Amino acid sequence: MFDPVEKPKHYNMGDIECIDYIKQVLGLEGYIAYCRGNAMKYQHRAEYKGKFLEDMRKHNWYSNKATEAIEELNASKSFSNT
Repeated sequence: MFDPVEKPKHYNMGDIECIDYIKQVLGLEGYIAYCRGNAMKYQHRAEYKGKFLEDMRKHNWYSNKATEAIEELNASKSFSNT
């Protein structure tokens, strides 16, 4: 089932979801920056597009993805330091 925030149809074409491809190509640090930038974008323009709630949900979605990736990065650094 597609959802405009959680699983937009146009980002789920082919064998790999777009967000996973971006993470794979950019690496964790680049991916974190990408997610933070998108979160800022959606928050900044939310009141201007006519879909305030949807854009704030997208802001939260990208913020959560960034947080997950930061936790992943921290865990990998902790593991490599043991």
